This record gives sequence, C-alpha cells and structure tokens, in this order.
Amino acid sequence: MVQLSIMIEGQNGLNWPRWKRIVAAVEDLGFAGLFRSDHVTNGSPPDLDSLELWVSLSWLADHTRRIHFGPLVSPVSFRHPVHTARMAAAVDDLSNGRLILGMGAGWNVREHRNFGWELLDLDQRFLRFQEGLDVVTHLLLSDRPVNFQGEYFCLQDAILLPRPQRPGGPPILIGGNGRRRTLPLASKYASAWNAVYPTPSELSSSNKHLDGLLSDIGRKPTEVLRSSMNGCVFASDEARLQKHLAMRRKSAEELRQSGVVVGTPTEFVEQLGALESSGAQEVMLQWLDLDDLAGLEALASTVLPQVSA
Repeated sequence: MVQLSIMIEGQNGLNWPRWKRIVAAVEDLGFAGLFRSDHVTNGSPPDLDSLELWVSLSWLADHTRRIHFGPLVSPVSFRHPVHTARMAAAVDDLSNGRLILGMGAGWNVREHRNFGWELLDLDQRFLRFQEGLDVVTHLLLSDRPVNFQGEYFCLQDAILLPRPQRPGGPPILIGGNGRRRTLPLASKYASAWNAVYPTPSELSSSNKHLDGLLSDIGRKPTEVLRSSMNGCVFASDEARLQKHLAMRRKSAEELRQSGVVVGTPTEFVEQLGALESSGAQEVMLQWLDLDDLAGLEALASTVLPQVSA
C-alpha cells in the first residue's frame, strides 16, 4: 500500500487561517503527511499571501500528533544551511521526530530578483547546494565540533546544540528528476528522494537509475525512500470531472501524461496503484485550492481507505 500525503503551494495565498484549517484537516482525515513549498512569491504576478515556512512548520509540529511533514523543498539559495540545520533539528524535536527535511538548490528567478538573493548559474547553484548538504549533514550527524571549507560555506569548530533528539536528526529529502545533478546528490546525501510530476513509466526508469547510483557508492536501494509529487484533479463523479477539465482546457489523458493524477475515485485508485507499482512508497498530491476542504474530505473518504496501509 502507498502512503498518501497532501502538498500545498504556500505562495498561493497561504495565511494563518488557511494553514490552521488545512493542518487540522490533513491530521484528522487520515492522510500520512502534509508538505508545503518554501517560496516568498510566485514566478509571475500576482503576489499573494505566503506564510513563512519554518514558522508555519513550528506551529504544525506543536498542534499535530500523527502526520509527518516538511518543506518540499527549502532552497539553499536563500536559506543558509546552518540556519536550516538549526531550525530543522528544533522543529523535529518539537514534533517528536516527524519532520522530513526537504532541501533544494533554488530555481524561482523572480523571487530571487525581487528579494535580492543570488540564484547563480546551474553549475554554481548545484555546487552551492552540495556544499549546503555537506554543512547540514555535518551539523546533524556530528556530536563533536566540525570543520568544513567550501566556496560558499565554511564551518570552524561548529557544533549544533542542543543535539537532535533523533539520532542524526531529521531525514533529508532531495526532490527533482535530473539525472546529471539531482539524482547523484540524492544517492549520496538523501534518506528520501521525491520525483516531481512523474508518470509511472518515468518514475520506474528514474528509480532504476537511482538504484544503480546507490549501488555504485555502496548503499542499498532500501536506504532511500521513494516518493512522488503529482498534480491532481479530483472529482467525486464524472460530471464534476468534466467541469474541472473544461476549466483546464486539457483532456484527462493529456494531464496524466504530464504527471497529473486525474479522475473520479476509482480512476484515482488505479493511477495511484500504477505509481506504487513503479516504485512510489508515498505520493504527495499537489492540492492547489487552499480553501477546498470539502474536496479533501471527499478524497479521504473515497480514495484513502483503498490505497493506504
């Protein structure tokens, strides 16, 4: 059985009232987890409410008891890895070990330009990302002061105190599909890898590629949990589904070929099963309408019992 979680885009109007309602719904309805993006704004206007990520996760950690959660993902480009490690360890402790630390290189050009952060070209960006992963890993794992000297970050006799309650701190998740940069980093640093909008065939191929990379460095495939983040168009019946498709001006098959789970409950169960057969241990459904709690309830009552352990 596959774990079914919810992912939201925090820059699409997230504020405290919406966040509190969504957190309570995901916890109470039985979903496995709740993840959210870490952005200040979108790649194009308009600018909407965007509740600060780590503040929101701190509230979640203290107001839930069951779900796992985390950023999908928190960029090294505007989150210094020392601060990320400190915040992640503290939030994980507050939740009694339920945080999954999603980290990324950064990508949103407009966001970086608007707020004065340097995005860098791809090669430099991923070098900085790797250094950030080194810094976070050293701080979470080491009970003694550590040193690290990179081009972008350095540590000198640095130690994270208090030490994380969970040995090694929260697991690191790396998201992305790139075989040249992202998957090699996932094979070295991650405890979880998240594919972005994969079709089942794409997920299967990437999973096999990651297995090979892990084998090459002496890690077992089971050491890295496999998850996917997929868009979703859910409708309780065919008539409602056709209305959703008309709004998007695409057919259900066109959306499915772009990595979106589309359909009525029966179709959802079938597509989630295909992702599971392709290697997904968890599917994070991108829920774009932050006020559609009725839709979440319908999804939980009709689909969740058929796919979750």
